Amino acid sequence: MSEEHKNNPLHGVNLKQILNMLVEHYGWDELGRRIDIRCFNLDPSINSCLKFLRKTPWARTKVEDLYIRTKERMQKDSR
Repeated sequence: MSEEHKNNPLHGVNLKQILNMLVEHYGWDELGRRIDIRCFNLDPSINSCLKFLRKTPWARTKVEDLYIRTKERMQKDSR
C-alpha cells in the first residue's frame, strides 16, 4: 500500500459503507442531530441519503468527517 493510501482513512471505504456504519452506530435520530440535514431527519433511508450526499459535496464532507472522528474514537476506546 502506498504511503498516500495508508494515511487516508477513507481509502477503500465507499459512501454506502460509511453511511451504514454511522446509522448503525448513532441511529437516524442522533445522526440527524449531529449533522442537521433533511435526509437524516425527514423519513430517512440509506438510498435517499446516498442520492443527496452524492450530489451535495458540503454534506458529504460533513458525513466523511464524522465517520473519521467516530472511527478514531472507536479505535482509541478499544485500546
